[in-house]
Amino acid sequence: MRVRQILADVMAGDRGALPERLCRSCAVAIPVSGVGLALMTPAGHGGTIAATDGAAAVMEDLQQALGEGPCVDASRDRRPVLQSDLAVTGVSRWPGFAAGALEAGIAAVFAFPLQVGAIRLGVLDLYRDTTGSLDRLQLREALAFAEAATTILLHLQDKAPRGLPLHPRLAETVESRREIHEATGMITVQAAVGLTEALLLLQAHAYSSERPLIDVARDVVARRLRFQPEDDHHE
Repeated sequence: MRVRQILADVMAGDRGALPERLCRSCAVAIPVSGVGLALMTPAGHGGTIAATDGAAAVMEDLQQALGEGPCVDASRDRRPVLQSDLAVTGVSRWPGFAAGALEAGIAAVFAFPLQVGAIRLGVLDLYRDTTGSLDRLQLREALAFAEAATTILLHLQDKAPRGLPLHPRLAETVESRREIHEATGMITVQAAVGLTEALLLLQAHAYSSERPLIDVARDVVARRLRFQPEDDHHE
C-alpha cells in the first residue's frame, strides 16, 4: 500500500520532525515546487505546521492571515481544491490570497483536506511556480501523501502529554496563528496598508533579519518593532 510506504520512508528519515520530512518527501515524489502542511480548526486556518520553502510558507501565511484561499475552501468543503492557473481562476475567488501568492511566484495550487470522518485536522497544500494541472498518477500520489499526513497528525495528537488538549507542536501552531494575526492587524494601522501588504511586510522583515516569522510577530505585538508608512520597518 502506497501510504504505508510513504510513512515508512518518513519515519526512517533523520532530518527534521515528521511533518517536515513528509512535506519534503512529497515535493520530491510529485513534480511540484513546494509543499505546506497546515492545521485547521472549525474557524479556518489554524496555522502552519511545516513548509518546504519560503514560497510555501507565504502560501500558508497568507491563508492564515486573510482567512481565504484553496486551503480554507478544501477544509470547509471537505474536498480537494485544484487550481492549475491561479492567475486565471483564483483572482476573483480569493483576491487577497491570489495577489500575494502570485507576487511570491506561485502559479498553481493544489489543496487536499486531511480529515477523519467529520473531524477536520488540516490541509496538505502543493504549489508550482509554473501553471499546469496534476495528471491522474500525480493526483493519486498526492492523495496518498494526504492520507499519510492525516496519520502523522493523528500520531502527534496521540503523543500529547496526558492532560493537555493538544500535542505541544499543534498547540504552538494554534498560538502562533493568533499572534501573527494580531501582529498583521497592528501593521495595517501602523503602515496604513491592507492585510496582504501587512503580512508581506512582516515576512520581508523576518526574511531580511533571518528570524522566524512568529518571533517577529511577537516583537510587533510587544511593541518592540513598529512599521511605518512608506518604510519597511522602524525599530
